[in-house]
Amino acid sequence: MRRRLASVRARATLGTTLVVAVALLAAGTAVLLSLWTNLSDQAGTQAERTAREVAAELAAGQPYRALSLDDDDRPVQVVTEDGTLVAVSEHLERISGTGTDAVRPASPPAAAPSGDGDGDEDGERDSDAEDDASAGAAGLRPGEIAEDPSYSDGSATVDGESADYRFAAVEVETEDRGTLTVYAGAPLSTERTAVRTALTVMLIGFPLVLAVVAGVTWLMTRRALRPVEGIRREMAAITASADLARRVPEPDSHDEVARLARTTNETLAALEAAVERQRRFVADASHELRSPIASLRTQLEVGAAHPELLDVPGAVEDTVRLQNLAADLLLLARLDAGERPAKARVDLAALAREEAAGRVRVSVDAEPADVSGSRGQLRRVLANLLDNAQRHAREAVTVTVRREGGRAVVAVADDGDGVPEADRERIFERFVRLDAARSRDDGGAGLGLAIARDVAERHGGTLTVRGTPEGGALFELRLPAV
Repeated sequence: MRRRLASVRARATLGTTLVVAVALLAAGTAVLLSLWTNLSDQAGTQAERTAREVAAELAAGQPYRALSLDDDDRPVQVVTEDGTLVAVSEHLERISGTGTDAVRPASPPAAAPSGDGDGDEDGERDSDAEDDASAGAAGLRPGEIAEDPSYSDGSATVDGESADYRFAAVEVETEDRGTLTVYAGAPLSTERTAVRTALTVMLIGFPLVLAVVAGVTWLMTRRALRPVEGIRREMAAITASADLARRVPEPDSHDEVARLARTTNETLAALEAAVERQRRFVADASHELRSPIASLRTQLEVGAAHPELLDVPGAVEDTVRLQNLAADLLLLARLDAGERPAKARVDLAALAREEAAGRVRVSVDAEPADVSGSRGQLRRVLANLLDNAQRHAREAVTVTVRREGGRAVVAVADDGDGVPEADRERIFERFVRLDAARSRDDGGAGLGLAIARDVAERHGGTLTVRGTPEGGALFELRLPAV
């Protein structure tokens, strides 16, 4: 069961079907209750109308035998104040729910008053005492019918047919018979038939609706998730083949799945670029390390065989170059690993003066400009920029530190030949040298500017190059000022 519900499609279909089922159940229950209540109220209204018709006849002095009690669909009982049945429908055989189960009058109908003033069918009584007692008991005046009926549910058997009824009880005050209660019933068979019909329709229709909802949800979810399955298969193939040049299919829609595919392809492109960059880095690092190591080994082997031919200064120079190259590679590795710079307040003006001290042909024009970052890494940036400028300058190098809005700007300019516009981005790549004929000792390993830009970006800044009016190169380091 758990495996069957492991897919998003199965869970979405089940969840939607359950929600719709609960909604249909609640709506169906409300409809049935409303239908039953309305139809019961209609039956109660019909029973009340019959009871009031009989009560009106009693209020008018109609004798019991002359009452309109011949409606077989609406059984009627007339009961005195002490619960004695005095009149009943002709074909009523059994009744319940009215307070009295009697179906035969206590006295024969002949004893009912004639209504013409000749006598009293129930015997002579003191009229004044009767009226006072009746008025006090029912709160009604002679000939008055109560406004508010009471209702009850019960059953009755009329002419051999049993059914459920809604009964209405209406009180009426008479002049010579006291307070009488008229019970009249209206059948509930129509109401029950309507409710059963509605319930049958719901029991048949609701499963069909749920089946349609489940089927539509299943198909729509399958259609919506089809591109996701395509993305998954392609990602699995890319993982198996290790070919980062492949891309997942992007659907033509503009929904979340399409955005997922585009983001996945962007991630693959970034990953491919990072892997390719790492491969080039490893290859270039191996190549750069091989030369000084081979040179140092050759000198040492010659020195071991012929001590008088050992070039100690050359060996020391190769060792220093190897040490600097290893330090640059370690710094690049830390930057590639996402190492965050320390958060310290650094004055770029003071840092520029410190780094320019002891260098020839370097002038500094600086105003205070504080930034937040690693003092060691920012010093490395300035050192690399000054080394590069001194390597290409003819006579002078100028360092300027200033603030521009919310940025601290360090500009390093030289009066050399400058950087061709086509190469102004390429020089920031690792192990790039524009002058292929230049010696490695003079040109370095081609990592200084790459390290400088990486450090600048890690500090939330930028490092760019452009030309000077004199034709030299101008490197600008821009960092968020404190």
